[in-house]
Amino acid sequence: MKAFSGAWPALLTPVDTSGSVDVTAARKLIDYLLGKGADGFYVCGSTGQGVYMSVAQRKLMLETAIEQINGRVPVIVHIGSMVAHDAVDLTRHAQAAGADGISSIIPPQYTAIDTLFAYFSAIADAGPDLPLLPYVFSSSINIVAFMRKLMEIPNVTGTKYTGPNMCEFNEIMQMGHALRPGYWTIFSGMDEQCLYAAMSGSSGNIGSTLNFMMGIYKAIHAAHRAGDLAGANELQLRANEVMRTAIRFGFTGAMREMMDMLGVPVGPPLLPGLPFAQEQRVALHAALSAVGFEEIAEMGG
Repeated sequence: MKAFSGAWPALLTPVDTSGSVDVTAARKLIDYLLGKGADGFYVCGSTGQGVYMSVAQRKLMLETAIEQINGRVPVIVHIGSMVAHDAVDLTRHAQAAGADGISSIIPPQYTAIDTLFAYFSAIADAGPDLPLLPYVFSSSINIVAFMRKLMEIPNVTGTKYTGPNMCEFNEIMQMGHALRPGYWTIFSGMDEQCLYAAMSGSSGNIGSTLNFMMGIYKAIHAAHRAGDLAGANELQLRANEVMRTAIRFGFTGAMREMMDMLGVPVGPPLLPGLPFAQEQRVALHAALSAVGFEEIAEMGG
């Protein structure tokens, strides 16, 4: 089993006006992000709206990504679903298609650790050659106890941790390194905490905003590795200003409008996301200009 590291976009799924995967736009987006230095891709996650897509759409997006990336960087695909049968089907497809790893959210209404263990065991059995990284975020269950139980599954080799609790993050990291020495991966999933997770020992970060400002996260990691924590923090705060601006205008729609601004259109979001309100375009563009978005977006490559 391999370990992963670096700055990975939680890849947007481009769609056309009918809601179908826009393969041509997906290829363009992937090449754009490779040109910005993406170290890997996380496909069909929350940002990629995988849980709002049909199984056929999810398979098409993964196949498109793997073909376009062509082995240049690794690909982890999110196969999580409320329907365990679909998650198993998507896992088998991921292994056959050549994905480098799989990931799954904690499905809503799966509220007991024993139930979740059965779900993740079924996924792992369907893709025994693939590293499995559970995608954990705010939950009613004890996340550390959950991850400790999942370590009984041989191909659980890391996690995408999207939460603010660095103590919990560190517990999972130390447990993984003790039980999976040499091939444990813990990605941070909160873009606004990329640096602080790196300081706590993350392997890298996976996030939405890497679609439109990949370069600044590469710079944060480089400054952190060089020991320039003040410089890294300044970059983190600049990225956070852009993120806060997008959130203020409705993040899902604003993010896609921002990709249009960069000349890499990805189409409208799928429901329950809503398209960006066009009457807000001028205000968004002005607000982004005020926080230096154009300069930040140009970083990298």
